[in-house]
Amino acid sequence: MALSEEFLSEELHPIDLVEHIAEHHDWDFDRIGEDQIAMAVEGQWRTYSITLAWSGFDETLRIICTFEMEPPEDTLPKLYEGLNRVNDQCWAGSFSYWDEQKLMVWKYGLVLAGGQVAVAEQIDTMIGAAVMSAERYYPAFQLMAWGNQSPAEALQIAIAEAYGTA
Repeated sequence: MALSEEFLSEELHPIDLVEHIAEHHDWDFDRIGEDQIAMAVEGQWRTYSITLAWSGFDETLRIICTFEMEPPEDTLPKLYEGLNRVNDQCWAGSFSYWDEQKLMVWKYGLVLAGGQVAVAEQIDTMIGAAVMSAERYYPAFQLMAWGNQSPAEALQIAIAEAYGTA
């Protein structure tokens, strides 16, 4: 059964949908408030902290996926150049580095203007895209910060998206 089939007869708050998805995947989560939820999603490289927040004012569901990263100070210019290159490759969402918090951040906003309603598959896809992007570029960020590689060299290691079946 598709995720959205469970919710066809009722219109749920977007964060309620996220909570059901987290339960479905058996992810650890904490409902921070009516309009916000935080969860931990296990990836291949590490566990990612994911927060989704609903803003009724601008009708946007925002997702932020973070992981800790404390690169040496002298590698920050190289990391920032790498972030620009990575963001050129990202179709949806973008990365930034929050130096004060020592966090690598991927963020995206799903605009639902005009009273549109998100379905479970959209939200599940958002979460999957966040984790997939973090997983894809994590090794490149590591090589830029600690591997003494240029951004162009480090991005050669980024795992390409797979298409088709084997």
